[in-house]
Amino acid sequence: MSVSRPFAKYEWQLALAYLRAKKRDGGISIMTLISFFGITLAVFSLIVTLAVRSGFRYEFLQTILGANAHISVYNPVDLSKDSSNNRMIINYDNLVKNISSLKNVKLAAPIINGQIMVASESNNLGVEVIGIQPDDLKQIPLIANPKLEVGDLSEFNNGVAIGSGIARKLNLLPGEEIKLISPNGLKTAFGTVPRVQNFKVVYIFQVGRFDIDSTRVYMPFQAAQKYFNKDLGADVIEIFVSDPDDIQKTVLKLANLVNPGSVFWTWKDKSGAFLNALEVEDNVMFIILALLVLIASLNIVSGLIMLVKNKSRDIGILRTIGLSEGSILRIFFICGSSIGVAGTIFGTFFGCLFVIYIDQIFTFISTLRGADVWDPSVRYLSKLPARLELLDVVKAIILSISLSFVVTFFPARRAARSSCLLYTSPSPRDRG
Repeated sequence: MSVSRPFAKYEWQLALAYLRAKKRDGGISIMTLISFFGITLAVFSLIVTLAVRSGFRYEFLQTILGANAHISVYNPVDLSKDSSNNRMIINYDNLVKNISSLKNVKLAAPIINGQIMVASESNNLGVEVIGIQPDDLKQIPLIANPKLEVGDLSEFNNGVAIGSGIARKLNLLPGEEIKLISPNGLKTAFGTVPRVQNFKVVYIFQVGRFDIDSTRVYMPFQAAQKYFNKDLGADVIEIFVSDPDDIQKTVLKLANLVNPGSVFWTWKDKSGAFLNALEVEDNVMFIILALLVLIASLNIVSGLIMLVKNKSRDIGILRTIGLSEGSILRIFFICGSSIGVAGTIFGTFFGCLFVIYIDQIFTFISTLRGADVWDPSVRYLSKLPARLELLDVVKAIILSISLSFVVTFFPARRAARSSCLLYTSPSPRDRG
């Protein structure tokens, strides 16, 4: 037989014929199916896990950057003064004006912070109050444009804005009143009297993070100053920038504008440790799932070894009629790699399909169980996030196909070498 080009048509035909083995061939077709489903399941799991990982990262970053300040500026503590207001920023108007002049700054807002208790006729709970100017609140992305909103933010100057978790626990709707109770009230000769004041709820928001939706109350800045006895100034200047990733350049510029000794607290300082831990967890998870794909690929080796053993007579015939050692190797390589490629394609398809319809699937499971599968109070997100990234899908495909090719090569080479031995071994007549 003349030398043909590699991966010729007949090599593909022989390989596919071997994959469709009969029952008498020792269950080779069953091993083929086991290998196929193993790789499909492994790739499916890898894609779903990578999508959920990307979803978590994206949701956390969006809520961190969309509902929280990118940079917080605090006055230094004056230890020589015995006052609760020794960190107050008195000249906040000038500071805000100077900071807003920076090119990268989108918003600079003076803020009043306080921890208080809120109560309604049905319940009470502890919350964080943030005093902010109405115009500044409208520029915070996830508050002005949340995932869910009820009420009118333009009425903020006449009341307070609360998270959906607070509204749900206290059974509140826009237009109803909420009671705010602060332990730091009026100071009298008999001590400090708790301050109790009613505010109208004008706006309810849901950003998708449990720790924000269930703890945060926004109050007009002047009202917060009066309520917390902080008429002199602000607690902190919160800054939103256009490029949060390059936050250090902005911090260096701010150092020349603010009061000497001011403390800067960036979003990376607040969440950097968590993001680093998340990255380490992602890498470990990818390695574990890669091992799962490897284990599934090893089933191909078992199937090919059985196939070579059962096709030893056919291999000898093929060598007799002129097939080269390379042709035999390629035939069995096609057998194994075809299983890997087919399993990868199906695993990718069903993995992507699962991610796309993950909300509907979880809703269906919750309906069957009669309880929510996803508990936002534990995981701080209102739903399971899943985000398909092209890079993650490509990584899963390359990993699966590469491992399939690698593990297939060795039994295929063994088949080619055994064919060489069969071809060169002496006949019974020669041995006599």
